[in-house]
Amino acid sequence: MLRVAVVGSGPSGVYTAQALLEQSRVPDVRVHVLDRLPTPYGLVRYGVAPDHEKIKSLQGSLRSVLEDDRITFVGHVGVGGPGGVSPDRLKELYHAVVYCVGAAADRPLGVPGEELPGSFSATEFVSWYSAHPDAAVDSSALRARSAVVVGVGNVAVDVARILARGAAELRGTDVPPAALDALEASRVREVHVVGRRGPSQARFTTKELRELGALPGARIVVDGAELARDPAYAAAGDRGTPLPAVVRRNLDVLRGWAADPPPAAPDGERRVRLRFFLRPVALLERDGRVAGVRFARTAPDGAGGVQDTGAYEDIEAQLVLRAVGYRGTPLPGLPFDPVSGTVPHLAGRVVRDGKASPGEYVAGWIKRGPTGVIGSNRSCAKETVASLLDDAPLLLGREVPADPLGVLRDQGLLPVEWDGWLSIERAESELGRSLGRGPVKIPDWSGLLDAARGDSR
Repeated sequence: MLRVAVVGSGPSGVYTAQALLEQSRVPDVRVHVLDRLPTPYGLVRYGVAPDHEKIKSLQGSLRSVLEDDRITFVGHVGVGGPGGVSPDRLKELYHAVVYCVGAAADRPLGVPGEELPGSFSATEFVSWYSAHPDAAVDSSALRARSAVVVGVGNVAVDVARILARGAAELRGTDVPPAALDALEASRVREVHVVGRRGPSQARFTTKELRELGALPGARIVVDGAELARDPAYAAAGDRGTPLPAVVRRNLDVLRGWAADPPPAAPDGERRVRLRFFLRPVALLERDGRVAGVRFARTAPDGAGGVQDTGAYEDIEAQLVLRAVGYRGTPLPGLPFDPVSGTVPHLAGRVVRDGKASPGEYVAGWIKRGPTGVIGSNRSCAKETVASLLDDAPLLLGREVPADPLGVLRDQGLLPVEWDGWLSIERAESELGRSLGRGPVKIPDWSGLLDAARGDSR
């Protein structure tokens, strides 16, 4: 029997487990899917916006994999950190270990004032309204009148949409009560979504853009002069000019919102302003908190990039969210490339001291960097599993414990298995019913672990 530990229960981890079950080269495989959290699904649970029900429904297909008798979910088991299990110990307990730990860190802006109160990463904000038990956003930040979101990808559009969406529209989602109350009391009326390059180089999808335009009670505004600075914008008007389809669609949507100059917002109206060709150079301070962002005006450099023009613009903001990308973080006990933010590997095999390390593998963002969509993890996982299966004859020659979970418990760890997760689900359904809502996520460690044990709340 080939015993494999998969570290991480998000899409890359579950697709890795699925690929192991679907292969026929090693007929008898048992997979333990480990996660630091007592809950499965990773970013599908804690990173997808609560109003994106179609994407969140992916939990159903992930669930069907984790319910297979050959797979054991092992939550509440950290790997590589204090109080957890080390990679060396995992190698002793399993024939193979596949690390699918993602890229959890945000890229910093690297500008003065970034650490001021009122400045957060988009991931911190998403974790807060998604009820991640590590979330630490102070809800008083929503007393801001104006917010700046730095970045023009889908995450930036997500957080802007949540800030501009009425709390009543989120009441049917699983947003936790404290976050919902804070969003209901929010004073944010203007949200600036700002990119250093032009609209044709933005990373958001047309679907995300159109969702912004469908927000009730919110106006979407684009500065027509900024659109005109993008050479592709003029080209988009000529249907004979070749442009990527997504760029042409995005520019068509933005053209419908363009105004020059942008109109003033009526009192009480929420407004989302999409800004381009502005590079953040500093966060401004007043009374010990963030009060705005200073931007350098950029312009196309003729080579696909941008250059500073020497002009600057300050945008008032009491809340700043950076959404400029993700980055992998080192896992103690594993090699790490600080330049790429990934674990060095050869076709998924972890590389130590220039050589592949038998029995250690990576898949997902920690393998290839934060690229692709959720479905990209399938082919990535299959490549890694193929390497693991090539190594299987060597790996099976080593004896491992028949009950690795028993060893982990003897070490003092308290795993939450599938029955514990089902107990959490029931507790979240009960919490929702008590509030007159559907299931509502439990946002804290103690509540999750109490629920996993079946303790009354």
